[in-house]
Amino acid sequence: MSESKIAALHKALVEKELSCTELTEKYIKAIETENGELNAYVTVTAEQAMETAGAVDEKIAAGKEIGLLEGIPMTLKDNISTEGIRTTCCSKILEDYVPIYNAYVWDVLKAQNAVLLGKTNMDEFAMGSSCENSYFGGAKNPHNTAHVAGGSSGGVASAVGGNIAVYGLGSDTGGSIRQPASFCGIVGMKPTYGAVSRYGLIAYASSLDQIGPITTSVEDAAIVFDAVSGHDTMDSTCSGRQGAPVCESLKNDIKGMKIGIAKEYMEGIRDDVRSAVEEAIEVYRSLGADIVEFDLPSLKYALPVYYIIACAEASSNLGRYDGIRYGYKAENYLDVNDMVKKTRSSGFGEEVKRRILLGTYVLSSGYYDAYYKKAQNLRGRIVQDFRDAYRKCDVILAPTVPMTAFENGHAVSDPVETYLTDICTVPVNICGLPGISVPCGFDAKGLPIGMQLIGNSFEEAKILNAAWQYEQAAGKFRAADIGVRN
Repeated sequence: MSESKIAALHKALVEKELSCTELTEKYIKAIETENGELNAYVTVTAEQAMETAGAVDEKIAAGKEIGLLEGIPMTLKDNISTEGIRTTCCSKILEDYVPIYNAYVWDVLKAQNAVLLGKTNMDEFAMGSSCENSYFGGAKNPHNTAHVAGGSSGGVASAVGGNIAVYGLGSDTGGSIRQPASFCGIVGMKPTYGAVSRYGLIAYASSLDQIGPITTSVEDAAIVFDAVSGHDTMDSTCSGRQGAPVCESLKNDIKGMKIGIAKEYMEGIRDDVRSAVEEAIEVYRSLGADIVEFDLPSLKYALPVYYIIACAEASSNLGRYDGIRYGYKAENYLDVNDMVKKTRSSGFGEEVKRRILLGTYVLSSGYYDAYYKKAQNLRGRIVQDFRDAYRKCDVILAPTVPMTAFENGHAVSDPVETYLTDICTVPVNICGLPGISVPCGFDAKGLPIGMQLIGNSFEEAKILNAAWQYEQAAGKFRAADIGVRN
């Protein structure tokens, strides 16, 4: 059985079994002890965390009610803007950047007295699948530090999986929440595009990016999603959560629920991952769900479509980093053009430059129709195929990643092979759908395996309930349940 860590800590605070100050001190000390090895945090905000904890303790002492997330120590990926707190995107070009405003999601959580422990590591500008593209070095996997935590939200996953944060918010452009959650044996949820505001999220690919929770349990993911999924007028694409809070839909019977299996998702994945996912399917059968198998032929186009669109949007979004307005600026140059060239050449890492060049190429005259326009047309076909699939099933079950966490250095030595790890996650972003990764097993080395549940637009309640039911039936795969760094 998997329990909510947030609910348990909330109960302990309310019943005065421990103070918020004591709880926060415990996590700050854990960061001091563990972060040297995990490299999950790039900025620690201990002073601010203790100040918030003190305010929560005063509120409890005065007999006032506190909210479920009030006083709970958490973290933010370092591409989520925090006023007065360094926000680097783990890039040299933003190494000393301090925002003058908060992202919507942090404004919401800050107003609820969430205790921010710090900002966590990531692939530079969220471009990568290992966290090793970070200017500050990669975050490590809490199960085995010889392996990566995944990316791009690797620091959040490492912190939550290593129990140096209760929960965190990451961003998911092509699997950047779900993939590291899978690698670190925890829960990662990518909401429907527009369900959570992107205001204050430093953009990689604007039509694909989405903020979401990384937690140790499905219930915690539901709690955090409910908190941050409001309508925000500052983001024209944000409509907020549709319907009642998703926590109200947990624990519903899933007997008769149609769970779809697209055979294309099961191709090209490692045997141990396939076995773990097939065992998860049998758990759903035992819970009374109906398993529906079907073809989803357009999935074979998802990876090239994703990389063309994502790199094109990155080429546009990252044009603002020119050394003139903010961020790093080259010192020695001949003229403005030379300054911009030298600033961008030395300020961006290799992977970011690679994707900017790819994006500029597919948008250039003579190639726009052949690549970008064709990718957008194929995107429409993939969206339609998923719509057709949801006429046959309620949710789709698939592996999160075709493999478990690879060893440190592998992604850097073979970036193209690393791109292939996104094959199961990118369709969700292309279609703007919600998806959640849940632990479902371990490989022979003891590294976690994740499965994902994919829902139709704004059906977060449905995938969370299905995930919660599985977690209760087979919760033994959670990091918290097997004592990883607890």
